[in-house]
Amino acid sequence: MARPHHELQEDPASDTDGNSHHRTNPTSLDRPSTKSPWRQAVETLPPPFFALLFVLAAIAIYFLFSSHLAPSPSSSSIPSRFPPAHTSNPYSRISQDTKQQQTMSSAEQTFIAIKPDGVQRGLIGPIISRFENRGYKLAAIKLVSPGKAHLENHYADLKGKPFFPGLIEYMSSGPICAMVWEGRDAVKTGRTLLGATNPLASAPGTIRGDFAIDVGRNVCHGSDSVENAKKEIALWFKEGDVVSYKQSQFDWVYEKA
Repeated sequence: MARPHHELQEDPASDTDGNSHHRTNPTSLDRPSTKSPWRQAVETLPPPFFALLFVLAAIAIYFLFSSHLAPSPSSSSIPSRFPPAHTSNPYSRISQDTKQQQTMSSAEQTFIAIKPDGVQRGLIGPIISRFENRGYKLAAIKLVSPGKAHLENHYADLKGKPFFPGLIEYMSSGPICAMVWEGRDAVKTGRTLLGATNPLASAPGTIRGDFAIDVGRNVCHGSDSVENAKKEIALWFKEGDVVSYKQSQFDWVYEKA
């Protein structure tokens, strides 16, 4: 009996001798390896080698970054981008300012004059109140009409200015209220109370900022330094005119004398 046509086809699982066998996947064992010799060599290394390699790499990275972060000797003069961390008492700055204030004399004196426009406008009382409310002590006061020579002596440093003649004429136009105020940092704080020379540039709350508009009518004068204050006081007041006394509120104004 003849075999069917499909049975006469060659069995793909049989060799030429008719013996059948299991055919393996040609993509696995029959294909030659494509790994590089370096990769094959690495895969044959023992696990402790990789642990040692990781430790050495970590040490190298640590020293690399620590050398970049460490400040160089010459970088001390270069300002840091970030402010240094506060390792001291956060109130140390306040205590330093307090110590500096306590070293200032509470008997420092300054010369303050209310000019003719301030006197004519009735501003003597409000201006005195500004200094008293701040805590300063009035040591001398008088209402005077000085002569031309006296005023030229007072403004001797401005004698070469083009506005000097007009200034002397303005200061001679009426009585002036001359005063001596005493207290800690009286010269600097006194000028702060007065405000800028130009009233339009004076902050609200200052005497000129509240009571004046024109620089030629800026109401008052204040000493610009301790040395000039001594000269001006000696020019405007005779010996014995400046009174020395202790106010009853002294201990409520100053923590320490």
